Amino acid sequence: MTVIGVLVLAVALIAVVTLAKAVRIVPQQRQDVVERLGKYKRTLSPGLNLLVPFIDAVRTKVDMREQVVSFPPQPVITSDNLVVSIDTVLYFKVVDSVRATYEISSFLQAIEQLTVTTLRNVIGSLDLERALTSRDEINRHLSGVLDETTGRWGIKVTRVEIKAIEPPASIRDSMEKQMRAERDRRAAILTAEGHKQSVILTAEGDKQSAVLRADGDRQARILQAEGQAKAIRTVFDAIHQANPSQKVLAYQYLQALPQIAQGSANKVWIIPAELTKALEGMGGALGGLSQMVGDLPAPEAAEHASQVEREAAEAAQAAAAAAQQIHDEVRVVEAQATGAKGPQGLPAPEPVSPTSLVADPTDERERG
Repeated sequence: MTVIGVLVLAVALIAVVTLAKAVRIVPQQRQDVVERLGKYKRTLSPGLNLLVPFIDAVRTKVDMREQVVSFPPQPVITSDNLVVSIDTVLYFKVVDSVRATYEISSFLQAIEQLTVTTLRNVIGSLDLERALTSRDEINRHLSGVLDETTGRWGIKVTRVEIKAIEPPASIRDSMEKQMRAERDRRAAILTAEGHKQSVILTAEGDKQSAVLRADGDRQARILQAEGQAKAIRTVFDAIHQANPSQKVLAYQYLQALPQIAQGSANKVWIIPAELTKALEGMGGALGGLSQMVGDLPAPEAAEHASQVEREAAEAAQAAAAAAQQIHDEVRVVEAQATGAKGPQGLPAPEPVSPTSLVADPTDERERG
């Protein structure tokens, strides 16, 4: 019984092994290369597949997905004899599992060595500056060479990327200094351009401001002149329409003399010695004009005649005092200029009574 049990167990085990070897399940995006008695038979597609037990055998299991391989840094010499370290990344996929199995023993190692040699050839023909700025060109060249070579292996190189190019430390320091100097130069240029624009705009603003200010002054002066002309015309018309008396004009003249003498800008007045006589003669002349036509006082103004005479006398007295003060100042200035002890040069004017400036010559003749 024991022998029979062992035989049954052995037959069952052989049946299980045979069934396991006869049935093959292949996952998606994978192909299995099958050999029969050491010779290529067929390629198993994804799904359930049946094999002949102990005759058919799976040689390789090929992944049909796109794969990424990162190669370690490789030292490369540029055309200007600088050693740089370059890292590369390779993207590829197997398009023919049979050729990838039988055409080359290890396609991954072959791709790595082909990438290194091609990279050294490409970088060796470029200087450091061009190698740093021509990554796209290097990638296209590497991709073309690798795709052409690996095509007969049943492999498609989809993309080659240079991950990093590391120059020597001394070269990096020089490059940083160069970049810093370039940035400083650009900053200085931009600052100068900004200052230039600022100065130009300021000058334009000053120019426009000066033009507007000059135009405003011109308009103001024109308006002021027009206003003064209109005011003079109005006063002139009012005087002609009012037909003022000559005594009123003489009274206004006498009131203006003290104001002229008290001006802050009138430091020195040169007055002739005959000033008082001239004032006396002017008073007589103005008094003589009262006999002219149209100079007779109106009846309603007769009652104010005495008041006007008193005011005229006070104005004449103030004018005479101002004239005397001015004359004294002139003599003091003359004495200081000549170095004399007392004022010399101008004779003292004769005193003039205030009533003589407004007296009527006709009345004097009648009294004489």
